[in-house]
Amino acid sequence: MKLIIQIPCYNEEKALPEALAQLPRSLPGIDTVEWLIINDGSSDRTVEIARACGVDHIVDLPVNMGLAHGFMAGLARAVAEGADIIVNTDADNQYDASCIPDLIQPILDRRAQFVVGDRPIATIAHFSPTKRLLQKLGSGVVKRVSTTPINDAPSGFRALTREAAMRINIFDSYTYTLESIIQAGLSNIRIVSVPIRVTGETRPSRLVKSIPDYVRRSMGSILRTYFVYKPFKAFFWLSLAPLLLGLLLIGRWTWLTYVVPDGRVHLPSLVAAAILLLIVAIMWIGGLLGELLGINRRLLENIQYTLRRADADAHPMEKLPVHD
Repeated sequence: MKLIIQIPCYNEEKALPEALAQLPRSLPGIDTVEWLIINDGSSDRTVEIARACGVDHIVDLPVNMGLAHGFMAGLARAVAEGADIIVNTDADNQYDASCIPDLIQPILDRRAQFVVGDRPIATIAHFSPTKRLLQKLGSGVVKRVSTTPINDAPSGFRALTREAAMRINIFDSYTYTLESIIQAGLSNIRIVSVPIRVTGETRPSRLVKSIPDYVRRSMGSILRTYFVYKPFKAFFWLSLAPLLLGLLLIGRWTWLTYVVPDGRVHLPSLVAAAILLLIVAIMWIGGLLGELLGINRRLLENIQYTLRRADADAHPMEKLPVHD
């Protein structure tokens, strides 16, 4: 069994040597452990440092394409290299690499296909109270939307089986963390979390430039993914406000017209109610169309998975626009 540890990198020449020094070269239950970095258009000596430190595989993206694209490029390369399990970690050495055995154990035990490391958020010293609260709220939303037991949705310390890696699709250009969990939960990919340790802050996050920006982007990612995988439920919840208001206006019109008539027609209430209920009908039709499109999406995902598997097994590395 082969395990590949991948690290997305963007100008990490200073942090990368320490992160690599902590990675294992052998693990119980694993025959081969290899390292892979995704160089996301770095302008420093990240690639040279990686080669000098003995990295086995390098995905060298020509320009900076973002964390989500880098994550997917790493999965594709790891699958092509024959990985049975893929572990993703960060170049800033935030996650304790000695927890990798704990991270992959549910996969080895056949209890999961996707494992997310659960950081001790409440005890991380460099997390402000605001950040801790937002982490908890955001993870709670993802947990509810995805119907998964994941408590730390933004954690980048995760392990996937070869099969899960070939089924994952990321459309968000910002980050892969939230969307991948929602997709896994709504696509019947068995996902669990395990407690992990962290080593402390080594540098400020490059993903979170400001809390409001991170919240805005994260909520956009959650909503977009939910609309893709649960369109009717999404449109139904969206239609509740106009539905209730429309029914309230109809009730008002009925009361004033038939129960306690005052001689007036109250036509504006009736027109407003009709418009609101028409909006509701359009939303429900949109949800039904989304469900029909979802059938096609699932068929296309199965075809994509079959092609990815056949390509990886029969032609490793032939079609990947990356190099060592």
